[in-house]
Amino acid sequence: MALAYIGLGSNLADPQGQISAALAKLEQLEHCLVTKVSSLYFSRPMGPQDQPDYMNAVVAIKTSLTPLDLLDQLQSIENNAGRVRKDNRWGARVLDLDILLYDQQLINTERLTIPHYGIKLREFVLLPLAEIANELTLPDGDSVKILAEQIEKNGLKVHSKLR
Repeated sequence: MALAYIGLGSNLADPQGQISAALAKLEQLEHCLVTKVSSLYFSRPMGPQDQPDYMNAVVAIKTSLTPLDLLDQLQSIENNAGRVRKDNRWGARVLDLDILLYDQQLINTERLTIPHYGIKLREFVLLPLAEIANELTLPDGDSVKILAEQIEKNGLKVHSKLR
């Protein structure tokens, strides 16, 4: 089974409830086992600032799904939560589920990029990831622990434990 890390984010329609519900759906996915769950974090929005702050978390899963099958399952969870895909890349959203890493694979297709292109640049991804996988090394050899120590926090705050 592959080890994958999934980023969860929401800033609309009860973000904490959205993330908790998404976690429950991840725990119910066939061929997937949630092994670690980060705390829930408050973060400022990327892009337009005229939207609510986000809540973010990262989970580790073991899965026998292929990366694209996993992506399909995550997008189904997003759609069922009411996610509407818009042209505004960094706009407000009910739920955002991103595959951050899938083992040490490098994938760059029209539908999927792994590692996630923003993994090293986003404190709201990197710090929850470091919380549950501090000794992890990215496919390019960079240490999650060192990256997390060096990244600007941008007001990121731990909110609570998810479970």
